Amino acid sequence: MTTPLILAYVGMAVMLTLSCTGSAIGVTMGGNTTIAALKKKPEIFGKSMLLCVLPSTQGLYGFAAFFLMLSSLGGMEDASQVLTMNQGLAMCAAGLALGFVGLWSAIKQASLVCNGINEMSNGNDVFSKTMILAVFPELYAILSFACAFLALP
Repeated sequence: MTTPLILAYVGMAVMLTLSCTGSAIGVTMGGNTTIAALKKKPEIFGKSMLLCVLPSTQGLYGFAAFFLMLSSLGGMEDASQVLTMNQGLAMCAAGLALGFVGLWSAIKQASLVCNGINEMSNGNDVFSKTMILAVFPELYAILSFACAFLALP
């Protein structure tokens, strides 16, 4: 195994780990807020559940990019001979970028969603506004996914 291939695999591992960790933290934050909100207003469960699932997409982006990168490497006859140092560094950098953006955007998206769920439990009709605002952190996860896709050799 050569250095470029090791760099590519390290980037992929960090990408998958961080993006999935961010999603797990985000979904848990939303779930915890929903449990607390249901004590006040049990009828908001459906809407709260929809908001809770939003931070899970960052993990899905990491998962999808992992398989795109893995299939890109698998498509080479001998990846250790074909992958250049620049390509290995590009895959590593793309993996690191998507991992950190996925981690951070999932947590920040969850924070926004938690505020919306809390306000719904106080009787405010903010579901649709919360859903719209939750798209903004998602945008950066989508952009980093696109960059990871573009960095494929």
